[in-house]
Amino acid sequence: MTTNDQAAASFAVHIPDAELEPEPLDPAQIVSGEPVVTGKVLWESADGKQVRGIWQITPGVVTDTEANELFVVVSGRATVAVEGGATLEIGPGDACVLREGDRTTWTVHETLRKAYHISL
Repeated sequence: MTTNDQAAASFAVHIPDAELEPEPLDPAQIVSGEPVVTGKVLWESADGKQVRGIWQITPGVVTDTEANELFVVVSGRATVAVEGGATLEIGPGDACVLREGDRTTWTVHETLRKAYHISL
């Protein structure tokens, strides 16, 4: 269910069971292992500047440049090292905020699934 309609109907999704679609990783982002990323956009604003969805990554180490994001971990564990900043240990029930432009290294210990809201 993806919608661009600001006035779309309210809805609920059971995140642990949601079916996700492949989101290929840029091989240059993979530091070690063979992580696989899947996700699903649940809602996007008409101007494309607000996105809500579900994202999952299997174990491995990857780098990323972050968007302005709030997410809540539903399952799994990871260590997120922010270049020049904190190292975050995240797991089920943890809320995390990443700043736009943060350069991060994700060490995924157990397949991690999160629900997110990104502001572009």
